[in-house]
Amino acid sequence: MSVVARLAELNIELPAVAAPVAAYVPAVTHGGLVYTSGQLPFVDGALPAVGKVGAEVSAEDAKVYARTCALNALAAAADAAGGVDQIAGVLRVGGFVASAEGFTGQPGVVNGASEVLGEIFGDAGRHARAAVGVAELPLGSPVEVEVAFLLA
Repeated sequence: MSVVARLAELNIELPAVAAPVAAYVPAVTHGGLVYTSGQLPFVDGALPAVGKVGAEVSAEDAKVYARTCALNALAAAADAAGGVDQIAGVLRVGGFVASAEGFTGQPGVVNGASEVLGEIFGDAGRHARAAVGVAELPLGSPVEVEVAFLLA
């Protein structure tokens, strides 16, 4: 099944590629891969929440935002690759969670990204991953996700 067909089956519409907030591009291709820059959970150009997970933002909400980050990453990768059907799978996910002191649930938050990529790509969505707690993220975002995708 094509990625376009799978997205339709899941009723997922990819967002427009988020504009960079600094001096970088959203994604680049190299050697059979597409690497995305860190993607924030922008929805229509705005962050749905700001703050640290475990304080101002719940882990459950942050997991939803990580899912949004992954879809933003897929949109950026598809744009760089010439279409979403040029993406064959996922190699690696890096997730960064702005964490309140004592919050240790970063893996559960980043599952929001991993799970949606698994739904879309099936076995080709299985990937290596890092889930890291950080003090701050750009614009006060609670989560940021970067992905390395495999090209078709």
